[in-house]
Amino acid sequence: MEIIELVTRNAPITGEQIAELLGVSRPTIRSDLSVLVMLGLVDAKPKVGYFLGKELKPERAVQASFLKLKVKERMSRPVVIRDNATVHDAVISLFLDNVGSLMVIDEQGRLAGMVSPKDLLKFTIGNANAASIPIRMVMTKFAQLVTVSPEDPLLDAARKMIDRQVNCLPVVVPARSGEDGGSGLEVIGRITKTNITQAMVELASEL
Repeated sequence: MEIIELVTRNAPITGEQIAELLGVSRPTIRSDLSVLVMLGLVDAKPKVGYFLGKELKPERAVQASFLKLKVKERMSRPVVIRDNATVHDAVISLFLDNVGSLMVIDEQGRLAGMVSPKDLLKFTIGNANAASIPIRMVMTKFAQLVTVSPEDPLLDAARKMIDRQVNCLPVVVPARSGEDGGSGLEVIGRITKTNITQAMVELASEL
């Protein structure tokens, strides 16, 4: 990653200097820097700047392999539900599969949205008829979702989670045209904060 290369060559270096060398604005790289600091790949000192983190110092260089991981290597299977299912159906699926979110698909199998326990609670509290309402009325719509592809770096997935403050992202590929001739995205997996944490723990265990 370019940021790590710049920090390695120029440490200590400020965020403004990194942004200038990359030809971007400081806010553009803020989330990237946050992720790198969280992973211990880069460290920071107030009024000093950024320098190489403990996870990338020579004696622990194995941690650099995290940067090579792709989403497809760590993703979990998706738990899907049709958009015409009910809130009751969604609650049962969340409970039986013990997951934090469900991927909602349309009749062509294309991603239509996502639903989480938070979505269900927000809609059902005080609504006596909520159990029979179609999940498409409750879900977070497709247009509001952030997705990743199986070939994306795992670090990019972590950055997107931090940016959007979510715990799970759908892993998608372009869908084949359905009977209606439409296009869209097919869900082939999900990547979660737990997946990323497990990857970090496994890498650390190799030391």
